[in-house]
Amino acid sequence: MAAEPRAEEPLTDDYRAAGFGGRIGWGEQPAVLLVDPVEAYAALDSRLYLDTAAAALEAMARLARAARRSEFPVIFTAVHYDGEPAADAPHFARKVPGLDAFRVGNRHAAFTRRCPPEPGEMVIHKHYPSAFFRTRLRDVLHVLGVDTLVIGGFSTSGCVRATTLDALQHGLRPIVVREAVADRDPGPHEGNLFDLDSKYADVVDVGTACRRLGEPLHPSPRR
Repeated sequence: MAAEPRAEEPLTDDYRAAGFGGRIGWGEQPAVLLVDPVEAYAALDSRLYLDTAAAALEAMARLARAARRSEFPVIFTAVHYDGEPAADAPHFARKVPGLDAFRVGNRHAAFTRRCPPEPGEMVIHKHYPSAFFRTRLRDVLHVLGVDTLVIGGFSTSGCVRATTLDALQHGLRPIVVREAVADRDPGPHEGNLFDLDSKYADVVDVGTACRRLGEPLHPSPRR
């Protein structure tokens, strides 16, 4: 008599049994990195629009406020092309024609009003998904003594994932904030958060991240 097929174990249990899902933890000197919080993802008339962008931008703004309160660095990134994207990133532009949104002069390339950099805050311009690839970000973080990178931005499966993986590979502690990242479909969003948390980063909620950044437990009510 054939054996009954075994019920498939939950994926999380299988991953834990294989030794994934440990905690990296926080270091002593965090910085907040907000990946591409620009109008390309927030404007209704943009082909890259995400319907979850507004909520993620609110969480990003909260992270930025908490970091500024404690005088931790807040760094922004933006994809940036002076001319045709194909001139700077030929295969990427061929794969994603929507990169035209990031050309200089396109209003969708601008930072959103919900979460803009403040005067004096650093902006890293990039041509590819990772905020580290061919940019000065790693050198800047080294000079600032940063050991923990608290990450929000767009999109979970693209630039956030690429940046998080490179942060780990550059010896930093990546902390991805669940509510502060977004994607255009819940499948890639949740799948990438699961994979990042299993292998490359600690995925935490925005409240936990903000408390670690120094946000008071009971903020004073606004007047």
